[in-house]
Amino acid sequence: MAGGLGRRARTPEEMMINMMALAAGDHPGHRSWAPPSPGAPRDVFIACWGKSGTTMMQQMFHQIRMAAATGAGDMDFDDISRMTPWEDTALVLDLDMTADQRAQPRGFKSHREYERLPAGHRYVVTLRDPKECYVSFYRFFDGWHIERGALSMEHFWPLYMSGGPGGCDYFTHLLSWWARRDAADSLVASYRWAAKNRRAMIVRLAGFIGASLDPAQVDLVEQMTSREFMHAHKDRFDDAMMCAVMEAKLGIPADSDSTKVQATGSDAATLPPTIADRIDALWAERVAPATGHPDFASLSAELDAR
Repeated sequence: MAGGLGRRARTPEEMMINMMALAAGDHPGHRSWAPPSPGAPRDVFIACWGKSGTTMMQQMFHQIRMAAATGAGDMDFDDISRMTPWEDTALVLDLDMTADQRAQPRGFKSHREYERLPAGHRYVVTLRDPKECYVSFYRFFDGWHIERGALSMEHFWPLYMSGGPGGCDYFTHLLSWWARRDAADSLVASYRWAAKNRRAMIVRLAGFIGASLDPAQVDLVEQMTSREFMHAHKDRFDDAMMCAVMEAKLGIPADSDSTKVQATGSDAATLPPTIADRIDALWAERVAPATGHPDFASLSAELDAR
């Protein structure tokens, strides 16, 4: 018998009912994250905020370490988040966060700010315009966790501010990682720069995690992280594990287009003016005084010039 609502949610409150039902019950295979074995490389946390390049960076990280270890890429998986697990959904998915990974270093997904991640490791973050994030976040949930069309973009605000499972609001996340932009243990870039300059980002990330790639291997990773390649393999980036659990526990068919790799990017111009004004007000209140940047374009220009 299905738990929760037995259907997709129609409001943020209903979505919480379904999420609590997903977390209920026994999880015999679950193990929380634990530090790597003595002598092993420090872990890498891919800690972008939701819809800010997490999936691209998971794929880039995994293909870099596989190319360095084996000389080849690796698409032999059902879900990229099985290759780089996420602590905040591991209980629901009954995942063992301590299980061996296919290559070193170990990698993990997160949407958290620095202060709530294990200290002493390495952190990869791409930052994205908050308005683009809003549109992309809405597109992702509409028709998957939320019944398509049931929630307007205006009424999506509470989910945007929640940051997703285990996350934080966009502004807390951005300020946390902006403060880490010069830290040796953190690789911080803008999402747009990383997407447009993938080859340069691959070289930077490979050096950051201590992976040695020859030019042909860089070519391979560049090809495997293109929008075209990832969209052609979008079933590896569609939260297949979560879809299966939702079907088993909630009775929601795993037939929605939950892929995180869309054929086209999200356009901030489609954001309702009332939501754009809210985001601008929070930027002026919280981000501008701390960074000196009046908007994301100014902030990302500083990052991109580094």
